[in-house]
Amino acid sequence: MKKDVVTRAKKVKRKKKIVKVLKIILLILLLLLLILYIAFSLIYNNGNFSITLDRNLYVKNGIIIYDDPDYKVFRTELQAETMDFIDNIKYTWLPDNLDTRSDGSHNGENYVAYTFYIENLGEQIADYWTEVVIDDVIKNVDEAIRIRVYKNGNSITYAKASYNGTPEPGTEAFLSDTLVARDHVQNFAPGDRNKYTIVIWLEGSDPECTDNILGGELKIHMDFKSEIIK
Repeated sequence: MKKDVVTRAKKVKRKKKIVKVLKIILLILLLLLLILYIAFSLIYNNGNFSITLDRNLYVKNGIIIYDDPDYKVFRTELQAETMDFIDNIKYTWLPDNLDTRSDGSHNGENYVAYTFYIENLGEQIADYWTEVVIDDVIKNVDEAIRIRVYKNGNSITYAKASYNGTPEPGTEAFLSDTLVARDHVQNFAPGDRNKYTIVIWLEGSDPECTDNILGGELKIHMDFKSEIIK
């Protein structure tokens, strides 16, 4: 009888240990989920497209970015308005005057459009670099995305290269999976101003634009840097 009591006590003790371990595992999993949630919130709550300025460009050269010509103040970041959902369209459906119709966010039906400026308010000539960077991709939506960059009225449309490695028709291929494009602006003199418009849409004629990317998301930003490390 005494042996049975001891055996039952050991079983109860073992069961308590198992329950305790399971609780710890569950707590760890909940913490991991919370960390993932916070990480994705930080990534996407600030919008799907932003522009960032290297502080050195302002401090050393007096260069600023803005989306309202009547409100020129130093900011390290500009945010474009987001869209909860965009359907695929053809590039021929886009308006012709996207780079002249408005400043700031001027999204349309199934495309994101944002116009802004960079200006040298300093007293010396400077250079700067631009990079369009992909921060995060969900469900491979970058396979069919198009990113058009207007600079002072001239535009280039970028897309991820096709599976055979060639650029999609009418586009220049992304430089890598995370780097869309890079540009070096030289001799940016005092008083000079460059105007940029970024347009983003899902190209319906792309062979990779299938139901597999439904629900996908993309977050990108454009950097303005004083120098770059290749």
